[in-house]
Amino acid sequence: MSIDTPEQLTDPLCYHGEGPVWAEEWGGLRWVDMLAGDLLTLKADGSVDRLSTGSKVAAFVRPRSTGGYVVGLERGIGLADGPFDAPTPWVELFEDPNLRMNEGGCDPFGNVYGGNMAYDRTPEIGHLWRLTATGEVTEVLDQVTTSNGIDFSPDGTRAYYNDTHTGGTDVFEVGENGELLNRQVFHSADDGRADGLTVDSAGNVWVALNKVGRVRLYSPEATILADIDLPVRLVTACTLGGADGRDLFITTSREKLEDPEPEAGAVFRLRVDTPGKPVLPFGG
Repeated sequence: MSIDTPEQLTDPLCYHGEGPVWAEEWGGLRWVDMLAGDLLTLKADGSVDRLSTGSKVAAFVRPRSTGGYVVGLERGIGLADGPFDAPTPWVELFEDPNLRMNEGGCDPFGNVYGGNMAYDRTPEIGHLWRLTATGEVTEVLDQVTTSNGIDFSPDGTRAYYNDTHTGGTDVFEVGENGELLNRQVFHSADDGRADGLTVDSAGNVWVALNKVGRVRLYSPEATILADIDLPVRLVTACTLGGADGRDLFITTSREKLEDPEPEAGAVFRLRVDTPGKPVLPFGG
């Protein structure tokens, strides 16, 4: 497998960069400066636009099939009608001030998933929820510590999910109506902390390993295919995009680092062999 060396794509713009996603609706790459509550969009000339959500937290962002985007806010979900409009709060999922949204994504059925975690890192008090296009809320998991990346296999029959506290990635079977069933361990990270993830068009799973500055590639059978090392410790998430879907974008953080690396908070990019899948939009 051919793997390039990662190149630094942006300046270290983020305190806690997260949740990259590629969508033509906003012209390409968008990600979040999570604890600033901002959405960042890479423009064609290499500059970056910053859009405030009006919330203390911007946890994740995905396009809507009707236009605009869905975004995770501090305690719930927001919607925007246009790709560059500020969002409006839509559904509040919890009231506890010690909890905040952390990551999420969409499934092939048009639902949006969002999970949370405790500001003080108290274990097992978080949740993962699923929201339909009409706002119907289902609690999918409880006793979650740090709800992180979620994505689906190309055929929609598998869902991959990271609760970072568990140390690895889990896999679910996806039922006929989109339910997540039969949770099993897909792979233990062994080192680092499994953070964001993305699944490519061949069903391989790319996992950002926080604390150790690495992205790991697994086959659908959980064989390790490649390790990609970065010059920063806090690697947070990754996505595939670009004109041919073969650019791997990686977000990083300098959150709580006493001695952050100069590049911490930048986005990195490298070329890979297998393209990504089209982004899954929210149906609402």
